[in-house]
Amino acid sequence: MSFIADKQTLEDLNLLGRFKPNSIYNLFCKIKTTGGDRLLERMFQQPLIDPAAINKRSATFRYFQERQLSFPFTNERFKLAENYLIMGGGTGLSVILKKKLNAFLNDDAYEKLRNGLAAAIDVLLAFRTFLQQLTDFADANAWRKILSQLSWLDNAHDLSIMTVARYDRQLRHTLRAEMETLLEGIYQLDVYIAVSDVARQRGFHYATALPAFPAMFHSTALRHPALNAGISNPVALSEESNVIFLTGANMAGKSTLMKSIGIAVYLAHMGFPVAAADMKFSVRDGLYSSINVPDNLNLGYSHFYAEVLRVKQVAAEVAAGKNLLVIFDELFKGTNVKDAYDATLAVTAAFARYHHCFFIISTHIIEVGHALASNPSLQFCYLPTLLEGTIPRYTYKLEEGITNDRHGMTIIENERILALLEG
Repeated sequence: MSFIADKQTLEDLNLLGRFKPNSIYNLFCKIKTTGGDRLLERMFQQPLIDPAAINKRSATFRYFQERQLSFPFTNERFKLAENYLIMGGGTGLSVILKKKLNAFLNDDAYEKLRNGLAAAIDVLLAFRTFLQQLTDFADANAWRKILSQLSWLDNAHDLSIMTVARYDRQLRHTLRAEMETLLEGIYQLDVYIAVSDVARQRGFHYATALPAFPAMFHSTALRHPALNAGISNPVALSEESNVIFLTGANMAGKSTLMKSIGIAVYLAHMGFPVAAADMKFSVRDGLYSSINVPDNLNLGYSHFYAEVLRVKQVAAEVAAGKNLLVIFDELFKGTNVKDAYDATLAVTAAFARYHHCFFIISTHIIEVGHALASNPSLQFCYLPTLLEGTIPRYTYKLEEGITNDRHGMTIIENERILALLEG
């Protein structure tokens, strides 16, 4: 079983994509090796759901962050060694034949092999030295054991044709599987160092994963990881209070806050550092969001119908017993105010009964909040707008209650839209 996060959710939260602006993947992708890049991508695509495995990975990142280690290989030298080691292994005889071809036919195959071997030796020596800094890192023991079989590394200065043949056979034939293990170890170190460097530079923290029950989420200061000067807010959910009903004006920060919570939960299930202090969470089966639901003209779906289908999809998963975090940003904004009021009221009340799940629901229809005020499962929060004269200012600080802000016409007047139309 794996953590659930569908395409819509991944796009809503901008989680994946090396070249997507401000994607969370791009935020962490300071990787030096192609193998490390592949490993990072796998981690993003396969969040964990076992608390022990999550906490173990978090502890590993914390370990490297505390030691502030640098990746010990240059890109060019490592790439040459990597290409050499992953090529099919030859025999001593084939090396001698390449040497003869090099001498008589001006073939450069032997020189390429020799240069690749020399780069591999440099990388293995650097790796062995680097591992001296990881004396208390359990995973390093297997790597040290492999390197101990290469006693000739310290004396591999004179690469004559016979030593090239012997070393080449050992690295790319006899110990081929072991060399693959070492490369995988280097890719892991690449990810550990890169991700922990990002955590240190951006002031991220490490969450603690707990069993699925009792369901809980807690952070004293949560913000969006892609914002350098993002405002932090306390957020807490429990089985008794499993719905955050969020109100506030446009531009007050509702969508950013909701995305921040979703991203923190997703990264925490990866065992990655999060932009959330003192975070503890019970593991979830998955995460669903409805923030930027597109219409589908090819299927004849209006925006409203697409919203309805999205809510139906999530409702089926919740009713099936999945332990989920669900984020709905402005439910049913694709229909008229009366229908949106009735639908938001009914759906929010229905979801609130599923205490094994957490829901964050935002709306501009503040009357829904007043109608739900007696429901003990809901906590009412808003992001305020302050008017300084006629200029709105947004604090981005979460407050308890339901907003009374109605400044839409003020903003329209500030932009002089009506004056433009009046000529």
